[in-house]
Amino acid sequence: MRLPDLEAWAIFAAVVEHRSFSAAAEAVGLSKATVSKAVSRLEAQLGVSLFHRTSRRLALTEAGRPLADHAARIVQEAQAAEETARCGAHLPAGRVRMAAPMSFGLQNVAPLIADFLLEYPMIEIDLHLSDARVDIVAEGFDVALRIANLPDSSLRARRLCSIAAHLVAAPAYLERHGVPTHPAQLGEHRLLGYTNVAGPWRFQGKDGSETSVKASGPLSANSGTALLPALVAGLGIARLPAFIVGEALAAGEVVELLPDWAPPPVMLHLLTPPSALRPARVEALIAFLAARLKD
Repeated sequence: MRLPDLEAWAIFAAVVEHRSFSAAAEAVGLSKATVSKAVSRLEAQLGVSLFHRTSRRLALTEAGRPLADHAARIVQEAQAAEETARCGAHLPAGRVRMAAPMSFGLQNVAPLIADFLLEYPMIEIDLHLSDARVDIVAEGFDVALRIANLPDSSLRARRLCSIAAHLVAAPAYLERHGVPTHPAQLGEHRLLGYTNVAGPWRFQGKDGSETSVKASGPLSANSGTALLPALVAGLGIARLPAFIVGEALAAGEVVELLPDWAPPPVMLHLLTPPSALRPARVEALIAFLAARLKD
């Protein structure tokens, strides 16, 4: 049986992660020529081209894209095996790449990361904040927090807690446009939309009935925090999570609407790649976040 060329697979994964042969060579401590030869060797063994190469751009081919996921898992599992062997004598160490939503990450995750690094001084965190949905495997993330109802996938998901949404408006807006008493009336109002959540706004009544309305109005944005100034200025009605609108509610800058019709809560999930074998540093971060974010 011919053994797989694990070095070539690892070098391929490094080129994908760093998006260039030169950057990958520097990252793994090899010459650019060695990196190039390893990728060419792997292409010859597989019988496919892995990259489109030009003088300005390096991009995965259609054949290379799914193989990049396999390469990343090979490297992750090898690193996990090595770290498992070492962790009995040493504290977890190394870099963890983590993704989280922008607003939630700034307010809730960043303070926790500071606490985590004090507890685990040998671990480094590369924190990526964005409200865009990242491809965890393709982009090389070890851990991701996602506020959403998740579709089926090969990712490993751990449910942490429920996050309530609030339908709110400024008193000045309600004075000008009136107070809606049923979700069906929202179609007559100016709604501020969060574009990273597709589909209509859904509501559930206390009697179990459900209804929905399509959001349309003067402002939409891919960041919930970006809607807050327009909301407080009285430009429309918004549906936002408590971690964004909670302070404005407490200060009376906005008031909650339709108390008998609650937007369905969404779950905060912790996602990891499908491999069951994870480095000790990743396990440490997962356990820490799960304990601190469960409420």
